[in-house]
Amino acid sequence: MKLIVLDRDGVINEDSDDYIKSPEEWIPIAGSMDAIARLNRGGYRVAVATNQSGISRGMFDLETLSAMHKKMHDLATEAGAHIDGIFFCPHGPDDKCACRKPKPGLFEEIEKRMGLSLEGVPCVGDSLRDLQAGAARGCVPFLVKTGKGKKTWDSKKDELPAGTTVFDNLLAVAEHLVPDDPFAK
Repeated sequence: MKLIVLDRDGVINEDSDDYIKSPEEWIPIAGSMDAIARLNRGGYRVAVATNQSGISRGMFDLETLSAMHKKMHDLATEAGAHIDGIFFCPHGPDDKCACRKPKPGLFEEIEKRMGLSLEGVPCVGDSLRDLQAGAARGCVPFLVKTGKGKKTWDSKKDELPAGTTVFDNLLAVAEHLVPDDPFAK
């Protein structure tokens, strides 16, 4: 079994400095659902690890987050894709939790729930903290230039975990990991 861990905002859906606070604001990045479908066809299970401090900041509640994730699941299904699990941190930066990236708590939870080590598993993010959290559990880091990724590359490339590979978007990552997909659009 193969697994890949994806950040959400800026990797799967458009990001916003004002936070994604509703299903209406949750807009997939062009090609991201096709990318997940391609990964699935290539034998990858997909886990999402996402910081969602908008909850602790009072910007939205768990019901709204669930509605955003339902939209993501529904759009994935329409594209022939499947997301195996969504792991989120609801805490703010000052809450001193173990799950807020760059800490590896979400990745540890993925290991526990899926019953496997993340050593060598690809993780895709658009920020330094996404990749640091994955690298702490042995993931292979992939930076995408969507969301905050271009800014991350421009300002923090010297801080990226060793071995980080950079791609334009999630679809480019999927094409790299699953190069021979006869069903690709």
